[in-house]
Amino acid sequence: MCATLALLALVSISAAAELPEAPSSSVRPHGLMIEAAMPAPAPGTLAFNPEVKPIDKKFISLALISTGSTFADSYTTLFARENWLAGKKGVCNVEVESAYLYGTHPTVGRAYAVASVKSVSSAFAAYYLRKHHSRLWSLPLVANSIISLQGVGQNMAACN
Repeated sequence: MCATLALLALVSISAAAELPEAPSSSVRPHGLMIEAAMPAPAPGTLAFNPEVKPIDKKFISLALISTGSTFADSYTTLFARENWLAGKKGVCNVEVESAYLYGTHPTVGRAYAVASVKSVSSAFAAYYLRKHHSRLWSLPLVANSIISLQGVGQNMAACN
């Protein structure tokens, strides 16, 4: 539970770092304020900001959190298979929530293949959005993390 809360705190902190600064923090205490106007980009052209790199510490940290939670979901999904092979009754022994992805009795290879595809696709979507200067670039990584952590919680509660 502590690890889950720490993970959620890290995701929140990473997302909050993208917010603009408050106007009060950028006001100079003494001196004149000078505002330089930037020309608007020509119609039909994309605004390019050369100082923002698509892959930086924020991107890598969110990608690692997303990948870790996805693989944790696949690992805990395998608890259903272990219970089924052991013949346990009264605990989950069939994948119910994501049977369309993992199958009813997921194999190790399929579980980790699903985790790999989910991780790579969310990282690629975030990279694409970041490269094309979207403010919502972190949404695929955060959504993948939240969905995977919900699966981890469900698997731990029902199958452990």
